[in-house]
Amino acid sequence: MPFHHSASHRPGTTLPTLSSPAEIEQATEALAQALAANAIERDRAGGHAAAERELIRASGLLDLTTPRAYGGWGQSWETFYASLRRIAQADSSLAHLYAFHHLQVATILLYGKPEQHEFFLRHTVEQRLFWGNALNPNDKRALAIEDGEGWRISGPKSYCSGSVGSDSLTFSAWHEPSQSLLIGALPSDRAGISIRADWDAFGQKQTDSGSVIFDHVRLQAHEVLVRPGQAPTPRATLRSQMAQLILTNLYVGIARGALEEGLRYTRDSSRPFFASGVSRAVDDPYVQQRYGQLAVLVRPAEVLADLAAQAIDQALALGDAVTAEERGRVAIAVAEAKAVAHRAAVEVSSQIFELTGASATSARFGLDRFWRNARVHTLHDPIDYKLRDLGRHALTGAFPEPTSYS
Repeated sequence: MPFHHSASHRPGTTLPTLSSPAEIEQATEALAQALAANAIERDRAGGHAAAERELIRASGLLDLTTPRAYGGWGQSWETFYASLRRIAQADSSLAHLYAFHHLQVATILLYGKPEQHEFFLRHTVEQRLFWGNALNPNDKRALAIEDGEGWRISGPKSYCSGSVGSDSLTFSAWHEPSQSLLIGALPSDRAGISIRADWDAFGQKQTDSGSVIFDHVRLQAHEVLVRPGQAPTPRATLRSQMAQLILTNLYVGIARGALEEGLRYTRDSSRPFFASGVSRAVDDPYVQQRYGQLAVLVRPAEVLADLAAQAIDQALALGDAVTAEERGRVAIAVAEAKAVAHRAAVEVSSQIFELTGASATSARFGLDRFWRNARVHTLHDPIDYKLRDLGRHALTGAFPEPTSYS
């Protein structure tokens, strides 16, 4: 059967040109500022940020990592991660949506065949599609059953970031006979798919992380990226590291955002403690010391995140020649970055209140959103297992076993 798409539904108007670092930085900064303008109000309200999704779409940044061969900008992942971090500083929920679109682009590139790259990604660029995720490997309730040359998918998937309001989805389904996963990609409006906006956490409120219900959904053979029982190559297993570094950069963005907002509040609004002997809070030596301590949590997280991004780009450049050892070195770099970023996000977003004071807890300032977002998002997978991987590598030289999280 020849590959074919359903009818196009989104007009292709002119997007900004993003072929140079300056253009990418300008587009990123404009988007970050636009999202920051109403981030506090939207955080209170929660729900689906449809208008803000369109801002992301109109920025042209959704095409950043799509290869030029398929109409994208073909930029490095290091460039993308830097863009992500700046957006997360302004609004980590919408940054999450932005990032998970790119993760699905990576999923197609790493798991799909060249003809599937062309099929999915050119259409994505031409129609400005926004991808969501239903590829939660630990949730095995959705089942894949062979149906002629294709498949039928039935069952629920949870924690589906970006699914609400998406145009297309990557997903996984459990194949009972082989006790393994099928991974595929298909339009979000395919008959039998129901997407529920049931994410109700106290942080990361606008990540559109609903549940996706599959009811005898037809999957064509050309929409299968990974067949059940298909062993992943070392290159394919880089997907989990790209996902983990997305989380890392979200944490770093939250930490940097919390620090900058705390500094701004202290400069503009904080009153010195009566026993300090100074007339301005910024001159209190204890305030200065504590901000110094927070700064040295954030800066190493940024540096390690950049180094891990460079390691990912270097491994991707090797193509199918990447080895298990080279993949292992990437996993160590990402684990180091994530462990430091985790600490920075949680600690900085909490400790800024000790430096800004009781008045800073007013809801109108919205400073609590940084801590709530950090606390919810750093629970994605246990940090202790990252630290265990790092300790085991230091002791024995063993690399983390490739899984969906390591």
